[in-house]
Amino acid sequence: MEIYLDNSATTRAYPEVARLVTKLMLEDYGNPSALHQKGIDAEQYLRQARETMARILKAQEKEIYFTSGGTESNNWALVGTALGMQRKGKHIVTTQIEHPAVQAPVTFLEEMGFTVTRLGVDREGMVDPDELEQAITPETILVSVMFVNNEIGTVEPIAELGERIKKKNPDTVFHVDAIQAFGKFRIHPSKMKIDLMSVSGHKFHGPKGIGMLYVREKTKIRPLILGGGQQNGMRSGTDNVPGAAGMALAAEMVYGKLDEYRAHMYRIRERLTDGLKKMENVTIHGKSGEDGAPQIVNASFLGVRSEVLLHTLESEGIYVSAGSACSSHKRAGSPTLTAIGASKAERESSVRFSFCETTTEEEIDKTLEVLNRTVPMLRKFTRK
Repeated sequence: MEIYLDNSATTRAYPEVARLVTKLMLEDYGNPSALHQKGIDAEQYLRQARETMARILKAQEKEIYFTSGGTESNNWALVGTALGMQRKGKHIVTTQIEHPAVQAPVTFLEEMGFTVTRLGVDREGMVDPDELEQAITPETILVSVMFVNNEIGTVEPIAELGERIKKKNPDTVFHVDAIQAFGKFRIHPSKMKIDLMSVSGHKFHGPKGIGMLYVREKTKIRPLILGGGQQNGMRSGTDNVPGAAGMALAAEMVYGKLDEYRAHMYRIRERLTDGLKKMENVTIHGKSGEDGAPQIVNASFLGVRSEVLLHTLESEGIYVSAGSACSSHKRAGSPTLTAIGASKAERESSVRFSFCETTTEEEIDKTLEVLNRTVPMLRKFTRK
């Protein structure tokens, strides 16, 4: 029996998505820039995909740009905006718990001479709106805050933050990494005062290698990938038609049953956390109940290194993560767990469980049974 509880790292593509991607690779495989019928057919798929994503976000089609994934979207949002806005100022505000795909470009910009304020968070990973507002100055050109934290599932008050930012400095661009939020929450960027928003297809049963950047009309952002001028000259390169169409289909399927899927995942989350709370020396990080994201539970099993527990669970057919898939090789240095004040012992023993709508109660019960059986044994082994 395989139990996959690492859906925040990647999800299994819907069969319908896989079939559509295959069709577009084997049958309707034209280049959308070509003028013949094959190209026209491919362009139609691309147009439909853009229309679908725009409709879900209540955005304009011209505000949707396809990328190679969340990392590119984040890099383009940050570096492209910094380059486009640097004459107005060189101050950037972000948080201490951002994904590496935000942290790294922000550090790059800092090395280029931009000033960066990294806001702290409380024990549950929440940003203080007052602190954010106070950090914004007339020189602040960009604020970047993630919607859902990828390690502990904290949901930031994005709509309130957007209001505060625009009230303090209407020219400040607000970027939101929504990679763990899209497909779990209804997101309307315009209403939430979001100027730029990153999305990744493989986090909600779409293909890998495809993402999206929402760019609010009139936002000043420079293109980073130059070439043939595709996507209105903003993101050159042959369009990934199978990826874009597959991502749009996955988005349509997820949002078609969003309320049902969310309710199911919250039940699964509660079942797991209730079981973990009964275990000795287990600390659960982040918000509880429906104040947190429906798909993530992060827990520290004190006395057991996360990698050891991960492989023990794997031997039983249970797949989890030692935190973020993008930083799981350096657990003790997890910026999120460090920022919320987790101890070194907690950081070194943390494991992330992440679900999707097909995760079952039986799978959670089996996982808890294995944890209750193996964790005490691993602790005895560690002490010897």
